[in-house]
Amino acid sequence: MLRLLITLLLLCPALILASPREVDWLDLLPEEDYQAMLDMPEISHDWGAEAPGDFSSSLRSPDRNLPEVMYSTRVVNEMDGQHIELGGYPVPLETDEQGRYISFFLVPYPGACIHVPPPPPNQIVLVDYPAGIAIADIYQPLLLTGVLQIAQTSNELADASYRLQADNVENYPYE
Repeated sequence: MLRLLITLLLLCPALILASPREVDWLDLLPEEDYQAMLDMPEISHDWGAEAPGDFSSSLRSPDRNLPEVMYSTRVVNEMDGQHIELGGYPVPLETDEQGRYISFFLVPYPGACIHVPPPPPNQIVLVDYPAGIAIADIYQPLLLTGVLQIAQTSNELADASYRLQADNVENYPYE
């Protein structure tokens, strides 16, 4: 029986990918960062006026006086290479010829670049989605599936500790 199961998995790798692991943002935090977040003092949420439709605001915190955990790049090594399902909010980066977003950051809460301090790099995922998706509203949560990688990336907008090669991106299904 075990031999049959191994043969099936080798011949049909799609069986492994059929059920992605459901991941919560807290699963991406190492234990020491999780505890530091729990122990963190209240942070002001007054980060200026919103500019609707302007996705150029930075996810980098201008306030270098936040607790150290807010800049953490520490990761959970066991997450590397996992086929996951993760919900979050987009911060658009790059479009294709049809105007669909093929690259964006995924963050755990809406407005991360507008009214609230940005998440730490280990709570930002750079998403590659060659199929592209129209993103008209950064307050509309998305549900993504794909292979998660530990990959420290940095651009003018943000630092991210994870990268996701997305198989599927859709609006988050409300129940």
